[in-house]
Amino acid sequence: MILATNRHVTFHFFLLFNYLCPMNFAATLLQWFKNNGRSLPWRDTNDAYAIWLSEVILQQTRIAQGLSYWQHFMKQWPTVNDLAAATEDEVLKAWQGLGYYSRARNLHTAAQQVVELGGFPQTFKGLKALKGVGDYTAAAIASIAFGEPVAVVDGNVYRVLSRYYGIETPIDSTDGKKEFQTLAQSLLPTSEPADYNEAIMDFGAIQCTPSSPHCNTCPLCETCVAFREQRVNELPIKSKKVKQQERHLTYLYIEYGDEIAIHQRGAGDIWQGLWEFPQPELLAPSIGDRWETEAQLLRKGMKHILTHQILLADFFLWQPKERPQLPSDFIWIDKQDLEKYALPRLIEFLLKEIPT
Repeated sequence: MILATNRHVTFHFFLLFNYLCPMNFAATLLQWFKNNGRSLPWRDTNDAYAIWLSEVILQQTRIAQGLSYWQHFMKQWPTVNDLAAATEDEVLKAWQGLGYYSRARNLHTAAQQVVELGGFPQTFKGLKALKGVGDYTAAAIASIAFGEPVAVVDGNVYRVLSRYYGIETPIDSTDGKKEFQTLAQSLLPTSEPADYNEAIMDFGAIQCTPSSPHCNTCPLCETCVAFREQRVNELPIKSKKVKQQERHLTYLYIEYGDEIAIHQRGAGDIWQGLWEFPQPELLAPSIGDRWETEAQLLRKGMKHILTHQILLADFFLWQPKERPQLPSDFIWIDKQDLEKYALPRLIEFLLKEIPT
């Protein structure tokens, strides 16, 4: 473990105290949680389905946005059996706006797995066998729904532990992941795994925030390495930076009478299973000669940022006098029915450019 150092003997006492007294750390967090923990509906139940659903929705999503989606899913599909019986298109439509649509597809597949198993696995190991369930999600469900003493490690936990213990090992490295998981597990009070896991996650989200953390009111500040060394803004450390590539897209809103053409995206690229408007490169060359002279440019270079890509989209309105022959995997639908289809967020933004 790589630790921040300090020349003063008193500091080494604090550092040693941190490691020799893990229960003091846990007890402080639990007391903080009792006074400051967030009131969330999935915390009022030990229903594995409700807890699992919340964890999947809140991956890459803030609670303020995810709460309404969780409520909608619970209302539309109150049990895992109901969700398993839904179609993928229905699930993708309900997910629309949350992004990272592989989560929705995995959610649907996992629900079907649970039904086949006759219920949710009740162990960390068993839960990891479900589609889309990794270490963090399995630990959250296992500890909160079933009381298994297994520690969660997410962005909040990385931040709290790296600052408090002054750990400089990059959190996105193999060594870092092992180090933080081992430390997190050693701090977990086996008698209160659910409360402790929720406590440290809330502490990172509310108190020890990524920027402008509330150190002056922090109950751990006196023994926090980063606070004492004034290195709070330096931790945690990441070694890798995500490279984003620009990608240019052109979409045609082909309107013939009351109908428009749409296309469902396939596997192997972004937005699998979602619906979009035709792209010229997927159409016959003869159509290209027509739309280029007849279509109206509605928006040039609309920017949409994904994790690994920066999309720049041009959007055209084409109202041909004759209905064009499109490839067999395109369909014509009534304009009013478009709301029934799951659309990428970018397409939702482009739709706002269409004249009313």
